[in-house]
Amino acid sequence: MSTPTLSALPIRKLTPRDLTACADLSEDRGWPREEHKWGLLLSAGTGYGIDDPDRPGLVAACVVTQYGPYENPGLSAIGMVLVAERHARKGIGRHLMRYVVEAAGTTPLTLHATPNGRPLYEQLGFKTIGRAEMVRGRFAAEGPEGEVPGIVTRAAAAEDLPTLIRLDTEVFGLDRTPILTRLPAFTDLLRVAEADGEIVGYAGAWPNMETHVVGPLIARDTDTAKALIASLGARTDRPLRTDIDVRHEELLAWVKARGLESVAFNSVMAYGIPELGGDWTRRFAPLTVAAG
Repeated sequence: MSTPTLSALPIRKLTPRDLTACADLSEDRGWPREEHKWGLLLSAGTGYGIDDPDRPGLVAACVVTQYGPYENPGLSAIGMVLVAERHARKGIGRHLMRYVVEAAGTTPLTLHATPNGRPLYEQLGFKTIGRAEMVRGRFAAEGPEGEVPGIVTRAAAAEDLPTLIRLDTEVFGLDRTPILTRLPAFTDLLRVAEADGEIVGYAGAWPNMETHVVGPLIARDTDTAKALIASLGARTDRPLRTDIDVRHEELLAWVKARGLESVAFNSVMAYGIPELGGDWTRRFAPLTVAAG
């Protein structure tokens, strides 16, 4: 089949029934299958895919997660942009991304780009507005149960959810209720930080292959972020992995001093807006780079 035909293949919306095909596509590109993450994204967001014309499965896929009012979202995050290895560099990824950009209309877009993916996104009009550093390793706790002195953390309770949503909306700048309400089932650990009886931060740890990914991580300040990471690290035997905004230099130095090592850097990119809204000083790590 010729390249022009491939780059014009129809694009359809994916459903949770496509989870295995999406995981197969991840594996095809040498990524972990990540069924757990795909399941969240396909239920909380909208997946787009291109069926393989020659065999069962997908030749390309991505997921778009919208934030803000359902009728008029304020931001869409693009993630999990994948093209099957045998069809790479034939214009399919560009075809899919152009479709997603056009479908977004006037809704601003954001994504985390690898160095390999960034040139395509730049050609489509995305601008680099920041960087995130992925770190990974076994967390070396300090103090009882790894807690940071002076900060109280505890397991999140069901009645905390409205407070977490209000805090998250203030910090992120947009309502993320559809994805936040899935956190209790998606995460293995979900903890809050308190000061004077008030919730001032929260963080989750969710399973991804052999690691626990820390995210989202929302905190009043760096000490609160440290306390939340320490409380998660003290309660898992798995290595931790997270993606931290590089502007949080103190937190990055702290996690590296406690066993996590730099793995990679991603560019935070945006389309239609000069920068992300909300308060970046309290936004330390995303739920996943695939969902912004």
